[in-house]
Amino acid sequence: MNAQTIVLTGAAGEIGRMLRTALARDGRTLRLVDVQDLPAAEADENVEIHQGSITDGAFMQDVCAGADAVIHMASLLDNHTWENYLEVNINGTRTVLEAARLSGVRRVVLASSHHAVGFHPKYEGASAPDYMYPRPDSFYGVTKVAGEALGSLYHDRYGLDVICLRIASYQPVPSDNRQLGHWLSPTDCLGLVEAALSAVDPGYRIVWGVSDNTRRWMSLDEAESIGYKSVDNAEDYAEEVLGNLDPTNVQNGHYGSHFLGGAFCIPDFDGTAAGFHPQH
Repeated sequence: MNAQTIVLTGAAGEIGRMLRTALARDGRTLRLVDVQDLPAAEADENVEIHQGSITDGAFMQDVCAGADAVIHMASLLDNHTWENYLEVNINGTRTVLEAARLSGVRRVVLASSHHAVGFHPKYEGASAPDYMYPRPDSFYGVTKVAGEALGSLYHDRYGLDVICLRIASYQPVPSDNRQLGHWLSPTDCLGLVEAALSAVDPGYRIVWGVSDNTRRWMSLDEAESIGYKSVDNAEDYAEEVLGNLDPTNVQNGHYGSHFLGGAFCIPDFDGTAAGFHPQH
């Protein structure tokens, strides 16, 4: 097995913490990047800890030197000012891509989000296609559209393989009835990332990050074309989820929206968004 070095940004985040453990294997070194403190490497853990900002080009170029791939998960998730989003989510993504290019990294896996297309209506009886044109539901969604555009540019201009994962709702288990349609399990998230790392000559792709749920809203065509195979289904949790619905939240919360972006699309989102925590 050839040795492999992978840079993982956002390693202190929920998905980053899962990937730190789940991506581990013999012959693979993970370079963990986050502005926050990260736990030190265990004695049997083949990781390097790099604390710093993804907006620091020199830092990121040092981290990327000699790496085979970058998994870019770092992002501001909650409701932030436009200036903060611009600096971290957009400029930071451009900095990561540029560092990868200058360091000779050939593949970047970018974490995008269903919020990039959140104002598209849910498809009834059909799956939302992989390459839906942007209809972001928030500034956060706009930053994910920008990240996809930057990935496209770095593929077309510089030849990087870039796979954008439009992650739907990453959770250990689905927590509301919307997630019965767009849940991404930890096991399937890992499978999707591994597929993105190992696909042969993928070029530029946008793929939905979702488990093969019975009530799934999103296409799996592009994900399966790069080797992804879902093993989980939110329907296994349907009885419990539907039995715990809060009837007072049906119209204004995650349950009531007819859009892909859910609660991000309600009229008063800008005034209440500080309490929302997008899964990606």
